[in-house]
Amino acid sequence: MKLTVIGAGSTYNPELVEGILDRRAALPITRLDLMDIDRERLEIVGGLARRMVAARAPDLDVRFLTDRQEAIAGASFVLTQVRVGGNAARILDEKVPLSMGVIGQETTGPGGFAKALRTIPVMLDIARDIERLAPEAWLINFTNPSGIITQAVDTLTRVKVLGLCNVPINMRYDAAKALEVDASRVTLDYFGLNHLSFVRAVLLDGKPVSRQQFATLAAQMGTTEKEVFEVLGLIPNGYLHYYYYRDQALAKLQAAAHTRGEEVLEVERELIEQYRDPKLREKPAALSKRGGARYSEAAISLVQSLHCNSGDSHVVNVRNGDICPDLPPTATMEVSASVGATGAQAAPVGPLPTPVRGLIQAVKAYEELTVQAGAQGDRQAALQALLAHPLVPSLPVARRLLEGLLEAHRAYLPQFGA
Repeated sequence: MKLTVIGAGSTYNPELVEGILDRRAALPITRLDLMDIDRERLEIVGGLARRMVAARAPDLDVRFLTDRQEAIAGASFVLTQVRVGGNAARILDEKVPLSMGVIGQETTGPGGFAKALRTIPVMLDIARDIERLAPEAWLINFTNPSGIITQAVDTLTRVKVLGLCNVPINMRYDAAKALEVDASRVTLDYFGLNHLSFVRAVLLDGKPVSRQQFATLAAQMGTTEKEVFEVLGLIPNGYLHYYYYRDQALAKLQAAAHTRGEEVLEVERELIEQYRDPKLREKPAALSKRGGARYSEAAISLVQSLHCNSGDSHVVNVRNGDICPDLPPTATMEVSASVGATGAQAAPVGPLPTPVRGLIQAVKAYEELTVQAGAQGDRQAALQALLAHPLVPSLPVARRLLEGLLEAHRAYLPQFGA
C-alpha cells in the first residue's frame, strides 16, 4: 500500500510520519512518497522523516519526489498539506485586512478567502492527477481553509475526498480530560462548517453526559466556550471567537507586535535548523509551537478507518446530501461520521439550531461563492463572497479588500488575469 504526501516539505511532516509508524501494525503501508516543489526543503524535512522510518520500520520504502504525477500514480491514499505562496503569503493574508480595519486571520474571513483563491486551482490540478493516475485513491485534505478546499474538490472533480481539521479531535481530548477518562471513550455530536462548528452533546461510551457535566466541560474549555454555552447551549470551536468577540479579536490583532504568520515563520526557521541535524530521529519538542496538535492522529486514524473498514467515529468535512435540510445538498459540512471503506456516513443533523442557523448559512454562501471565484477567476463572485461574509462590514470595504488582496497575491492568481 502506497501513501503519498503532497506538501511534504511542511514542518508538520515529522508528526505525520510518527503517526504512520505508530499505526503500522494495522496500516500496512509499504511505500511512502513525500512530494514537494521545494527540493531543498524536502531534503531537510524528508531527511528527518527518513531517519525516523529507518529507526523504527526499515522495510518501509521512503521516496522524495518533486514530480507530483509520479508521486500520485498508484497511491491508495493522498494527503494534502499545501500552502500556496508559503508563509510570506499568509502574512499578507493577515496584514492586508488589518490595514483596512478587518480581522486578518489565516482561515477565517478575508485572509481565508485569499488563501482559498490561491489554493483552489492547485488543489483541482492535484485532484485531476488523482482522477487519471490513482482513481481509487482517497484524498485526505488537511489544506486550509479545509471546508472550502474540500467542497471545491468534491463538487468539481470525481475524486473521493474527505476534509480534515485538528480542532475537533482537540475538543474531544479536552472533553476526555475534563471527564477524567480515556479519549477513546468519548465522541462528539458535532455539526457546522470547518472553523464554524459546534458541539451539541458529548457522549461517554455512547451515552450523552448530563447537562451539568456538559456545562462544566464548556467552562473548562475556556472563556469563549463558557460564555457562548451560557447563551446558546452549545460549545463552540475556538474560531467562533472571531465572530462572537469581533471587536476584542480585531483590537488584539491590531495591537500585536507581530502577526501569527510572522511568529510561525520564526518557529519554522528554528525547526528547519533542528531538522538538519543528522542525529535527530524523532520529532522535536519545538514542533508543539507550530500548532496543529494531534494532526497526525486525526489524519492517520482516518486513513486506518478507511483501510480497515472499522466504522470508527471521526469528525470530517463531507458532502451534506441529506444530513442537514438547511444547507444545499452539495454543501460541505463538518460533522461527526462513521468511517469505513466506502467513506463517511454521517447521522442526520436535522434543522440547524435557530440561534446559529443564520451565521452558518451566511458563511456557507460565502464559501460557495469563494469556490466559484477561485475556480473560474470570477471577480463578481469574489466580490459577492466578501460581501456575504459576516466579518466584512460594508460594500466599500469589500471592494477595497478584493483589490488589495488580488494585488498582493498577483503572482498566485493567474485565473484572474493577473
